[in-house]
Formats: sequence, C-alpha cells, structure tokens
Amino acid sequence: MQQERTRTRWHPIAASHDLPPRHVFHAQLWGREFAVWRADDGYVNVWENRCLHRGVRLSIGINDGRELKCQYHGWRYANRTAGCTYIPAHPADAPARTITNRTYPAVERYGLVWSCEQPEGEVPGVPGLEREAPLALRGIPVNAPAALVVTALRAHRFQPNGRIDGSDAEMVVKAADDFSVALSARADGAATLAIFFVQPVDSGRSVIRGVLDRDPGAEARNAVLRHHNAGLSVLRDNVERQAAARPAPAPIEPVYERVPAALAELPEPSAHGRKAALRVTVARKWEAADGIAGFELRPLKGLLPTFQPGAHIDVHLPNGAIRQYSIVNGPGESDRYVIGVKREADSKGGSLCLHETVREGDVLAISEPRNNFPLRRDAVKTLLVAGGIGATPLIAMAQALHHQRLVHSFHYFAQNEAQLAFGDRLDGLKDTLVPHLGLTPQETGGRLRDILSGYAEGMHVYLCGPGPMLEAARAIAGECGWPDEAVHFEYFKNTRAIDDSSAFEIALARSCLTLKVPAGRSILEVMREAGVDMPSSCEQGACGTCMATVIEGEPDHQDVYLNDAEKRAGTKIMTCVSRAKSARLVLDV
Repeated sequence: MQQERTRTRWHPIAASHDLPPRHVFHAQLWGREFAVWRADDGYVNVWENRCLHRGVRLSIGINDGRELKCQYHGWRYANRTAGCTYIPAHPADAPARTITNRTYPAVERYGLVWSCEQPEGEVPGVPGLEREAPLALRGIPVNAPAALVVTALRAHRFQPNGRIDGSDAEMVVKAADDFSVALSARADGAATLAIFFVQPVDSGRSVIRGVLDRDPGAEARNAVLRHHNAGLSVLRDNVERQAAARPAPAPIEPVYERVPAALAELPEPSAHGRKAALRVTVARKWEAADGIAGFELRPLKGLLPTFQPGAHIDVHLPNGAIRQYSIVNGPGESDRYVIGVKREADSKGGSLCLHETVREGDVLAISEPRNNFPLRRDAVKTLLVAGGIGATPLIAMAQALHHQRLVHSFHYFAQNEAQLAFGDRLDGLKDTLVPHLGLTPQETGGRLRDILSGYAEGMHVYLCGPGPMLEAARAIAGECGWPDEAVHFEYFKNTRAIDDSSAFEIALARSCLTLKVPAGRSILEVMREAGVDMPSSCEQGACGTCMATVIEGEPDHQDVYLNDAEKRAGTKIMTCVSRAKSARLVLDV
C-alpha cells in the first residue's frame, strides 16, 4: 500500500532554475531516474532516463531545443511525445510510431517541477505561495531517508528576508506532513514563510527543495540564497551523521516495464478501409500564400502521434472525400499539425471543401501520420527541389536540416513571390532558400540542369511538385549521374491511365489465402473483401502506403511511387493500382 501511495503522490523533482536552455537534468524519485529538459517552446519534458536502443542515460544526451539526442548511437526523440524521429543506423527509414519512450507528467509551480509515476489529482496548492512570486532555493542532496530529513526540518532555524544578519528569529511550524514542513520566521517586524519539500530520491537519499513565499529582489537575492544554503548545509551534515549511525535501508529497485505502443481510440473501419484514428480541431485557418490555405490542427485531447519530415496525413472531409496533405511543421512542433491546401481549379471536392466549408473551430477526422518520403540526415549535402504546393513536405525537411546545421539548399519554383507558401517559415531558412519565379517550362528545365549538375558521392536530392516537373527532374538527374537511390521523389497524384483489364491470381503467403483478382478490381480491394486489412492512403499509386513485397511472379507496375530500379527489380508492388503480367503473384502478406 505504501508503495502505491508513493507512485501517485506529486513530488518536486527539480527546480525551474535547474532547466536552463539546452540542458538535460538528471532527476530521481523513489529509485526511478528521469531525464528532465525544457524545449525551446517552454515545454518541460519528464522522460524515463534511458534510450530505447541500449539503455544509455538520456540525461547525458544533447538537448537541441526541439529534440533530445542520445549520445551513444544518435537516436533522436521528439519534444512532448518522446517518439523516435531518427535512427542514424537506418537513415533511409522513418522510425516506427511504436518506438516511443515512457513519459511522465510535469507541472511547473512555485519555481519547482513536479512529477510522479501515476499522479492522482492536481499538484496541491500551498497557502502562502500563491500570492506573490516565490523564490526557489538551491536543492540540497542529503544521504538520509526522507522521514529523518523531515524530522530535522521541524527544528530548522533561519532568518526572515531583510534580517538575515540576525540570529533571534521566532520560528513557528505552520504545517508538516511526511514529505514537507512549512516554517515561519519573524524578527523585528519582518516575516518570511518557507516551505521545505523533501524529495525521496531513494530509501536512503533525499533532496531538500525549499521555496520562500516571496523573492526579496535582485539586490538582496544572492545574500538570502547564501543564508539558506549555509543553514541547510549544516542541517544536512547533522542528518547524515544520524543516518550513518543507523542500519542502511535496502535501496529501492525501480521496475522497468516495456513501453506500450501508443494506442488511439479507433473508430470502426469505413467501407474503403482507410481509418481516421484521430480527432482534431481547426485551431487556425489563414492564407498561407495566394490560393493556398494554411490549417493548424490541434488534438481534442492528449498528444498527437510523432511524425518526421516528409510525413503526411489523410484528412477525412465533411463531404466524405479523403485527401492527403503533408505536414509542414519543423522539429519540436509536436503540439499541432500544420498543412497547406492549394485551391485547385478542377477540384473534385477536396480543396474546395477545405477552402470554402471548413472553418476555425471545426472538428476533423484524420489518420495517424505516415512517412513514405523520409528525410536522410547523413548526406554530405541535401538538395530540396519543390514546385508549387509540392513545397509543403520540403519546408518541413528544410527546417529540420537548418536547425541541425546540415549542408543543404532549398530550390522553390513558383509563378511569383505571392505563391511562395508559409513565408514566416521560409524567412527562418535564411540563405539556404533559393526561389525560382515565373519560369517557362523550358527555363525550368535549364534551371533544374544547373541545380543537378554538380552531383558528388553522398549527396541526396528530394523532389516534390507537379508530375511533368518531376519527370523532367528525374530524367535530368539520371543524365547528370545521380544514382536512383540518391533521388527521392513524391508525386501529388498518379495521373497515368490505369489499365485494369487483366485478371490473375494472388497467393498471400502469410495469410494462407489464394484469391482471384478479376478485371476492374484492384489487388487491394480483393484482399480487403477477403478480410485482409492492408493499410492505404491515396489509393492511386502515389504514396506507397499499400506497398507489398513480391515473392514470386512479375508485377505490372502502374504507380508513380517506385523508382525505375525498384520497378525493374520486381520485388515490390503497389496493391492499389498495379497488377500482374504473370498469371500468378505470391505476396508476402
């Protein structure tokens, strides 16, 4: 029972001044270690103090203000969610959403950071600390059990602010419990209330975290801090001598459990099999550029799943349409998703609905982020080449590269300056942004040749934009010596005509099913009708979500996701549009 109470009671584990910019603080409570760090947006993270890879302490990691990087093998974790955003050993892959560290609640109050394993209720209000700005004292580590420290604090003496040179203060114990003592000191008309919280680090170790009811001001602050530090240091020495004379208590062994996968409340699958697992509110809608609307989507409750640069979400619209939009956020912006939507002249209901119908305050259903266009961060130089609204995933990539000071350049093709989307984010990219405005198709081809002509081993290029521009850029990259594995691309949509006149058989090796795919039906549709729930997003061969591995047979590729080398290899297939040239395909499904 005592152990359960300790898991649910809020305790201060750090002071606000223990969290300067870009620092990671090592905290401990009841034997459990925490990595505590403040992101650049002010959010205080309290995480289990171990990297999910090899268990190295994250408190010796690097806080870059937006992500926390493990010092051992460089795994990176996102602000707020603690989801892994990058694994250097697998630079071409987006980490699985289930790679998420254990997080704990954090509340900053009275100049202290409070947390616990399984909190019940709110951080308790402390009378006397609510009226004015309190002053948190330096934490005093004590090699003694909390109960012994609390007993000693009941007899502790100090002088009130403004009278610290004296020694005759009248002391009154205002309140006390198992882990705190409130003392009032009065002398010559001055009075100071001090609350001393005792943080139980382990069964035999504690930290005294004192808070004064008011800050004496800049001129007197250092003298007051020295006064309390000296007095508490004497108390610590006395308590440690008492503790040393007693049998040492057995240390608390924290229980390290497997971090559960982040689960969402999933609605029933829709008829098309694409799930909208999340509910978000349109917190902001604005004109991000001429003809482009920006949307800031925030969760109705809890945190949004972790994403990486290049990720997209499915947005389920009020008119029943489903559309895919890239997340524009930079690293560390984990409290919201930002997307950009271009109003298309030939809209079939997607962009038109978002521009004309959806308003601030509306609730939308969206999918969890998917990333089939991940950013490598090990390139000697990265080129980002965007056309029009294709800039959205590349803006996210550019922000990540710029923040990490990795060598890159961002080439943005648009008709004019008014069509450059998300100008506030572009301004932050400084001289890495190179706009290319008002060019004809012929001029665009020449500019692309200039950009891609300087290939060197270790470089990577990312392309996103209209289909003709991507086709031209990929062809020019090949002519300029870029290998297929260094050219990454994402199409808005698959504009190629799909020939679904063939009929063939598919064998699903892991599902032990053999199915007939008739003319006019896709592999994806046939599998779902048989109860095999394949993930999908665009369902037009552009995003790669429904990709399956081919064990045997010859695919008939009709997608725009695979590159030429991948299509020649014949080991992957987009089940939403591609078919079979052979009479039978064996899939690893």
